[in-house]
Amino acid sequence: MRAEVDKSSGHERNGWSDVAGAAGDQAGASVKADGRSVFAFCQLNADWRFERTAQGELVIMSPTGSESGNRNASLIVQIGNWAERDGTGLIFDSSTGFTLPNGAVRSPDLSWILLDRWTAIPPTERKKFAPICPDFVVELRSETDSLTTLQAKMQEYLDNGARLGWLIDAIDRQVYVYQPNVPMQQLSQPATLSGSPTLPEFVLDLSKIW
Repeated sequence: MRAEVDKSSGHERNGWSDVAGAAGDQAGASVKADGRSVFAFCQLNADWRFERTAQGELVIMSPTGSESGNRNASLIVQIGNWAERDGTGLIFDSSTGFTLPNGAVRSPDLSWILLDRWTAIPPTERKKFAPICPDFVVELRSETDSLTTLQAKMQEYLDNGARLGWLIDAIDRQVYVYQPNVPMQQLSQPATLSGSPTLPEFVLDLSKIW
């Protein structure tokens, strides 16, 4: 059932009262959500962006600010151009949800998946929140994001099978690089980032991000 919010009062008129109430109050609020209904609920409430934690909490995400949207667009252009040339995988934007092995539903700001892993998923499941952790994920921190929350999310991606993760903190101009069996690496104001070996020969120009 769709949770509709009265814009003047912030209260629900019909549907999931706890979710609508949280949405009316603030982004970042969370409520419990059944995994079988979360996809349908998100589709019916397309004006809102949601993630689901491994514990089953439905988290209402804040909209992206204009500057963050521009930075994210630069990421998509750069990695998208590389992906077209490379041809071994597919990229996905921030509106895409994935069901991780631990049950969480996450929407990285940008992600990339090897083509053979993607095509191994049944087509019917690809139309929903595909049951896969991307090979490569990027989270771009904006003014409304908690750094510790994003760092925990990056570790979650790694624990669920990601091979490379970049947390780009555009506020403090720091980059946190996550790879399996390697300590997290913090880089201060790097000019570029190499995606090898996960993204062969890809180099991100961070002058477009800072």
